[in-house]
Amino acid sequence: MDKIYDHKKYEEKIYKLWEKSGAFTPKVDNNKKPYTIILPLPNASGKMHTGNVLMIAIEDLLIRWKRMQGFSALWIPGTDHAGIETQVTFERHLKETGKSRFDFDRQTLYKMIWGFVQENKHLIESQIRSMGASVDWTRYKFSLDPDIVDTVLTTFEKLHADGLVYKDDYMVNYCPGCGTTFADLEVVHKERKDPLYYVRYPLVNKGKSEPDYIVVATVRPEPIFVDTHLAVNPKDKKNNWLVGKKVKNPLTGKDMEIIADDFVDPKFGTGIVKMTPAHDKVDLEVAKKHSLPINKALDLNGKVLPEGGKLTGLNVVQARKMAVKILGDKGLLEKVDRNYSHSVAVCYKVGHDIEPTILPNWFVKVATLKKPAHDAVKRGKVRIFPKWQEIKYHRWMESMLDWPVSRQAVWGIRIPVWYNLKQNPKIALSFINKKGKTVSGPVDELTKKYSLAEIEKGLQTLIAPHDAQYRISKKSPGKGYLQETDTFDTWFSSGQWPLVTLGYPASADFKNFYPTDVLETAWEILRLWVSRMIMFGIYLTGKSPFKDVYLHGVVRALDGKKMSKSLGNVINPDDYQTEFGTDALRMGLVIGNANGHDFNFPRDKVTSAKNFANKIWNMGRFMKFMFEKCETKVPFYSPDLTSNLKKEDKIIIKKLNTLVNKTDSSLEKYRFADAADAIYHFMWHELADKYIETMKNRADKDIALSVLRHIYLNCLKLLHPFMPFVTEAIWQELKPLRKKKGLLITSLWPRS
Repeated sequence: MDKIYDHKKYEEKIYKLWEKSGAFTPKVDNNKKPYTIILPLPNASGKMHTGNVLMIAIEDLLIRWKRMQGFSALWIPGTDHAGIETQVTFERHLKETGKSRFDFDRQTLYKMIWGFVQENKHLIESQIRSMGASVDWTRYKFSLDPDIVDTVLTTFEKLHADGLVYKDDYMVNYCPGCGTTFADLEVVHKERKDPLYYVRYPLVNKGKSEPDYIVVATVRPEPIFVDTHLAVNPKDKKNNWLVGKKVKNPLTGKDMEIIADDFVDPKFGTGIVKMTPAHDKVDLEVAKKHSLPINKALDLNGKVLPEGGKLTGLNVVQARKMAVKILGDKGLLEKVDRNYSHSVAVCYKVGHDIEPTILPNWFVKVATLKKPAHDAVKRGKVRIFPKWQEIKYHRWMESMLDWPVSRQAVWGIRIPVWYNLKQNPKIALSFINKKGKTVSGPVDELTKKYSLAEIEKGLQTLIAPHDAQYRISKKSPGKGYLQETDTFDTWFSSGQWPLVTLGYPASADFKNFYPTDVLETAWEILRLWVSRMIMFGIYLTGKSPFKDVYLHGVVRALDGKKMSKSLGNVINPDDYQTEFGTDALRMGLVIGNANGHDFNFPRDKVTSAKNFANKIWNMGRFMKFMFEKCETKVPFYSPDLTSNLKKEDKIIIKKLNTLVNKTDSSLEKYRFADAADAIYHFMWHELADKYIETMKNRADKDIALSVLRHIYLNCLKLLHPFMPFVTEAIWQELKPLRKKKGLLITSLWPRS
């Protein structure tokens, strides 16, 4: 054995040895109890961050432990297409070539992104391998695999048949200039100075001591004509007297009621705000909570709708000028602050102002889905660890509203809804014609100039009104139909991940390995992902997809801040693997993990784990040297040797048994840091500092070495799930000293 453990010499070689051995690939075996973990799917075109590393370290720890205990331990890997995140990443590459997604029809763009993902998918797979993850690569899944897509579509069909799908308005980032929606990731926020208008609202039935009007500050006076309510903060002593009172709409003269809600910032303007639910995300949420009307002011061309009176047909800029003039003429414009600075959302493509607006989107009703999912945790059928994280789940399930599952993106699973164009003449289309020019408009106008074939071939987006007639189908119902261009929210497909990875509904794997045992992930996606997997699992199978949920904390930068490229504090796991080794990185993260709490990246513990790897390596070298030097045959330890044991032998054996129990108990409770810490201190202090030092001067070297071998090899087994590479490397180096010649990964777990 070399004097120092060189992780670069062993890691890749050992992983290939494990993979070739078939240790990662359990078979359906009725004589073995199954134990299953599904790897939370990382972005196929992304790269692992420290949170992914912690996730893999914990899950690999569990799966290796159960495999060594004799379970049929299955850990299924997979990657996510990641929807708009991947599409935005691809668009950055397009931008470098002077192109954007608007230069391509939907089908062409999809194929281009597919090629991009296939080229980059191996990067994340290589990283998973480099982390020592003992996943079953023969069962690897990608979220756009044909069988997965088919299951996701089938689920949507079932939801629709059960009356759990409907179409409703949903707030999107719409750009009238580009004629399309933009994801949050595609929206750029710029600081800009705009006029802040202070508008007078006449009070209705005012009291003697009350003013003639109240004043509201806004940068957007043009949609006032659709507003029906104002709002104040109930804790605002200056304005809360207004709650329940009415004012006149300064553009229409209609009565408006004033409501109370905590969302109002008393420090903004006058502390009174106008509600425009159809064009503001926060206003929309408040409107739904208070059952307020939601009236649109603009069409998809950014023009004021016919209800706008003198503003009708004007674009936003023109309408704003006209609204200001009307208010001024009426004496209802108190003042204008022309130095008001605020953040404005603009599209990344051209820089047009984003117009938040509501568009028809597909929703899933959650009332009947969330109750059994909520009850499963309440009744202990699904246990959440750490226990204190459970309250977040309960709060979310109690407050969860119907789920908008459609996204205006190309990259993803296309919603299986079809529209007959003759039956739906007002559907809005955008497509690239034969000349390469983008054309937009309603179906009844476009079909006068273009054939359906040309429209379909160049199709980019389709926006169907609420009352559009449609058919649900995985394939085209026939001629004259166009498919919905929206794709499913990635949480809709990944919410079915435990099902689709196991071949739901009838595969042998599904029958044997479902429900899975534990879902391990970051607490950040408890609401977005964990809750929805439980909902879908129970809805489709009657059983929750997992028995336990372990939520690890978020790994923060060394300074305690969230990692961010803009802050320059992102920690690259590759750098630490190269310098310290994968085992040190894994052990450092696990032993530094405060059981579900966020924590700063533990560089000191990674360094300490590197030293620990060298320590146990040198312990193996010492033992090997002592065996070679020993002149008598060293018996394998067994209880029969008890009469020949010294006091220090009995003490260390008893402490080993305690350590085995402590490790099992801690892992059963998902207290990984406790288990790691116990093994670390036993091997370093009890075994190396005390026992090995005392045995150096013993005359009965054969007995001492017998005990040392027993203790040390069992410690390697206990440590293996935490530090798999160095322990397997030592195990193979000590092959002549062992009874069985197999791999450590498939050896039997110690018993006390």
